Amino acid sequence: MTEAVFTGSAEEVSPEEAGLRYEVDGEIATITLGRPDKRNAQTFATWSALARIGDSLPQQVRVVVVRGEGPSFSAGIDLRMFTPEGVPGQGSFASSATLGDSDFEQRIAQAQRGFLWLRRPDIVSIAAVQGHAIGAGFQLALACDLRVLADDAKLCMKEPALGLVPDLTGTKPLVDIVGLPRALEICLTARIVGAEEAARLGLAELVVAPDDLAGAVRDLAAALLAVNRDAATATKRLLQGAAGRTLEEQTAAERHEQVARVKALFAGS
Repeated sequence: MTEAVFTGSAEEVSPEEAGLRYEVDGEIATITLGRPDKRNAQTFATWSALARIGDSLPQQVRVVVVRGEGPSFSAGIDLRMFTPEGVPGQGSFASSATLGDSDFEQRIAQAQRGFLWLRRPDIVSIAAVQGHAIGAGFQLALACDLRVLADDAKLCMKEPALGLVPDLTGTKPLVDIVGLPRALEICLTARIVGAEEAARLGLAELVVAPDDLAGAVRDLAAALLAVNRDAATATKRLLQGAAGRTLEEQTAAERHEQVARVKALFAGS
């Protein structure tokens, strides 16, 4: 097993400010949000560190687990970012607001990189969610392919209530999963979605007791690893593209992927 702590910023930021631990054990990588005293609140350094993990993920990794230390998955954005002083070494929303539009959008794009890689076809990402998953925490869970929730989980898209919009790649998966009307209702009321409702809406693949969360995630990871890696990658690629294709286009994509799989398995026999 290897372990590293990322500072998550080009600036001098302590590991504690980045708030991430990253472990690789064979084909499973585990990312732990490690600021339990702050309910694993996120900063620009957190998002930069997530992007760096994605850029350096070892080739053998097939499953990525994202979890939070302590009673909460992530309470969202570090509230210091709303103050004039901001987060030491990282600035604040006030300082970001002085940037030109293009520069500010580029900074947001860099933050989004920390979430986008979790959808890569060659991996399956699992969010292990307990307690609060608020705002950026909810969006991090939505960035993962699968979500296993403890029955005390509380999901909330808080950004509109703070005068912001969700911008960490969470809006599309939310609409894809629950539909536009329900996504509107969840976001524009900024209400709490409990674990039982999340399961009904399709936001959770599994809900378990908090003490069973780690074991349930281990079992799911083991089941995913039991499937042929190349077939899993090709199938995920097919499923991800299905919504944007016509039936004719999707069946053509199936043919293309299956030809490659059969040749890989049997052409040399």
